[in-house]
Amino acid sequence: MKYKVVDKSQAKEIAKLAVCLTNEIIERTGIKHFDVDVPLAVSLCEGYVSSGLYNVIAAFDKNKIVGFGALCESRSLYAEGTFGIVQEFYVMPNYRSQNVGKELIKEIVNFAKSENWKKLELCTPPLPEFDRTVAFYQVNGFEITGGHKMKFTIV
Repeated sequence: MKYKVVDKSQAKEIAKLAVCLTNEIIERTGIKHFDVDVPLAVSLCEGYVSSGLYNVIAAFDKNKIVGFGALCESRSLYAEGTFGIVQEFYVMPNYRSQNVGKELIKEIVNFAKSENWKKLELCTPPLPEFDRTVAFYQVNGFEITGGHKMKFTIV
């Protein structure tokens, strides 16, 4: 398995995996939290990666992307500077429990260090359907900080 930062040329593969992640969340919760639009996801991913607003580290099995973590930089007073947000993290089901996710987290942490980020944050639903996901992140060094993910849709 190889891990590396991807460029715009792999945006379509990343976007398709992000759609798989979205669909998995919808399936697990039974609630359509997101609209799934593959062409839009591809277009956004290409633009974000090209502009440097979105850094994607992917896991490759030969030449096939089997997992990825997408990162954005943010700033806050509580974090005392810049930090990274793991916006999406996904490993294909047949590659789970094979240390792909664990190694991907290590690569994400190394990337964060190279950017001089103070910390990494991510969000996962605090629902029983995601207990294994939460446990995975905890085993890999993340801690629960409380709160709820909330959104306000601007129309």
